[in-house]
Amino acid sequence: MNPTQSPALALPTHVRDFLAEARFATIGTTDPDGGPRQAVIWYLLEGDELVINSRVGRRWPTNLLHDPRISIAVTDAEDGFRWVGLTGTVEPVPDQAQAQADIAAMAWRYEDTADDAEAMIRNFRTMERISFRVRIAAIHDHLD
Repeated sequence: MNPTQSPALALPTHVRDFLAEARFATIGTTDPDGGPRQAVIWYLLEGDELVINSRVGRRWPTNLLHDPRISIAVTDAEDGFRWVGLTGTVEPVPDQAQAQADIAAMAWRYEDTADDAEAMIRNFRTMERISFRVRIAAIHDHLD
């Protein structure tokens, strides 16, 4: 384990079920000057980890390459008082084949139609992408 990486936690079943739904997540990273940075993103749930993905060169993935700490909030779109907060660290996955497979899986998960997903995937193939695996160190459960 990377010395800056937190030990992974197992997700409780009710949190896993909540995260398994196609919901948007808001992430927090740290800019080079120490300031906060937020972004709204797609994610995949794989076991007890999240997978996130971005175009290379954007600020938040660049931040994570320099400081792997991350915070994540996933909110219920129908009841904003129901949400899960996660904190942890990321492991970059710069392999293009894997990054493209991850973003394609996200497009299928989040887009409403097959045509929309396929159009997004064609667009993503023109970009250099990077994925990150999020190891969860703390869970802040606000689902009750």
